[in-house]
Amino acid sequence: QVQLVESGGGLVQAGGSLRLSCAASGRNFGSYHIGWFRQAPGKEREFVAAISQSGGSTYYEDSVKGRSTISRDNAEDTVYLQMNSLKPEDTAAYYCAASGLSPSNSAIAAMLRDILEYDYWGQGTQVTVSS
Repeated sequence: QVQLVESGGGLVQAGGSLRLSCAASGRNFGSYHIGWFRQAPGKEREFVAAISQSGGSTYYEDSVKGRSTISRDNAEDTVYLQMNSLKPEDTAAYYCAASGLSPSNSAIAAMLRDILEYDYWGQGTQVTVSS
């Protein structure tokens, strides 16, 4: 089992940057893919980015591609989401989640975009971008 705690959210002006952290506790953090999702008021939770177990593969939602970087430090059991050039539409609660999908799954790039493929979730951190 894995427990996840997000941090790093806050209020920032449009064009600014934030680095979100997802700290894990429990066993075998390195055996999980980690994803970031966000949920704005009145909207469904949506995929933002994901990173493979080793960190060798990363995946991004189109609206954040080029503005965001996901990375992980397995020695520190932490995943980061660096977000730059923030826009008001990035305002949401951001959640990290852990997935135990097999890395050999040929559909993994698509599956890691699906909230149903994640086994553990954090409580979220709020990001608010003012215009």
